[in-house]
Amino acid sequence: MKNIHRIIISGGGTGGHIFPAISIANVIKERFPEAEILFVGAHDRMEMERVPAAGYRIVGLPVSGLNRANLLKNVKVVARLIKSLRLAYKIVREFKPDIAIGVGGYAAGPTLWVAAKRRIPILIQEQNSYAGVTNKLLAKKAARICVAYEGMERFFPAGRIIITGNPVRTDLEKRSGQKAEALTFWNLSPGEKIILVLGGSLGARTLNNSIMKHLDTLLDSGVQLIWQTGRFYHAEVCKSMKKYKDTSAIRCVEFIARMDYAYASADLVVSRAGAGTISELCLLAKPVVLVPSPNVAEDHQTKNAMALVEKDAAILVSDKDAENILVDRALEVVADDKRLAALSDAIAPMARRHSAGRIVDEVIRVINNE
Repeated sequence: MKNIHRIIISGGGTGGHIFPAISIANVIKERFPEAEILFVGAHDRMEMERVPAAGYRIVGLPVSGLNRANLLKNVKVVARLIKSLRLAYKIVREFKPDIAIGVGGYAAGPTLWVAAKRRIPILIQEQNSYAGVTNKLLAKKAARICVAYEGMERFFPAGRIIITGNPVRTDLEKRSGQKAEALTFWNLSPGEKIILVLGGSLGARTLNNSIMKHLDTLLDSGVQLIWQTGRFYHAEVCKSMKKYKDTSAIRCVEFIARMDYAYASADLVVSRAGAGTISELCLLAKPVVLVPSPNVAEDHQTKNAMALVEKDAAILVSDKDAENILVDRALEVVADDKRLAALSDAIAPMARRHSAGRIVDEVIRVINNE
């Protein structure tokens, strides 16, 4: 077998792209400690913080997405793309990777396109049930396309598709249980139910507004809350909470670094329906109320959610209804132990374990021309 020496992993923009990428890198380093891994991301996105925090080197490109609302602004987008292609060419030429892995997001486009032009094999990983633009454009050049959902032949060449599932954060796959330890970490009471609210790493205005609008109801219910507001909304939420006298049952944070403790504490999760989060919920068998974001391509979060809802493995609340009914629905479910158990039993069989390992298996096969 050919030794694996140098690997580029490119993509990002949100936690849904970044955390799977880091999980893949972690498995590569476990199997091949001598491997050199270089991440390539977008210079102003969260991967520039999260990847170094995980112990990996990253280079940023000035690439950005198309502005569909104002087409004139795309002149700058094209200029950034041209500059990013030049930088990607320099990065690939100097680093000389054995393979380039794309996890979706703007930066993956220039990086993997240049790698393919230089006859370096590429592998892409698509997290969602509806393929992203970057991955669809790269698919014809990819040696392997690792997916999490059935039916992806409508986007990709069928012969190159491998169903691997979505990698989840390494700490979630390796640790389970630990509720007492988690409650101590959050300083929460074991005697009251806990709802975990996740709007993604950047935040979700609808979820935050839904909680704020009914915070009196939540505080009166006795339920405890772990609330990830996201970077964009944290200051606004903190300001709004100051008018309440006693918010001791709420843990309001911008970003949750210890997601293992957050999940272990939670009796019920309220979340957007990003593919990475859904993979984590399945793995940990967590009861969940999903509020799909309407601001995504082809409404793919609703498609992600329906894959669970159709098997009675999740509850769906639409974005347009959330501010009126989400809190009441969540309180109703979290108070019903039989409903919680049924949701947990239904979601557990949908988990795909060791997905990062399966992707690395494909990386090895590609490098070895198998």
